[in-house]
Amino acid sequence: MEQNPGTGRGELTQSATPREIFADARDVHQRALRTLAAGDIRDAAEKAWCATKRATDALILERTGRLPETSSETSLEFRQLIVANPAARRLRGRYYAHQRLLHGDCFYSGLCDPVEDTVSLIRETVQYIDDAEQVAYP
Repeated sequence: MEQNPGTGRGELTQSATPREIFADARDVHQRALRTLAAGDIRDAAEKAWCATKRATDALILERTGRLPETSSETSLEFRQLIVANPAARRLRGRYYAHQRLLHGDCFYSGLCDPVEDTVSLIRETVQYIDDAEQVAYP
């Protein structure tokens, strides 16, 4: 994985392995928790969504051999994976809740209320990562 000097974040490349991407998802989630502790719920929500997407990308790469390049590709590949691998179905609701509530509503629109629910989603992201990894490596 290469570092993006502008953001200090790792950029996923086609050569990244699923395990590297899962590890990166965990790192991004830890940054979300630190950001949340510092009082920036919007940025924490975006980081938690990023961790969710990266874990989903890792799952897709492990199961299909393809790494999605865009969020739209991730969603499409994820839906296709659910059809091919019903074990992934248990992730669907959480993936789309994170996409809508953390990424769309909280980060983009600033609609983070009720705050307790948003904080819970941010914290629970690690469970999503764990579950995605279990689907990837049954």
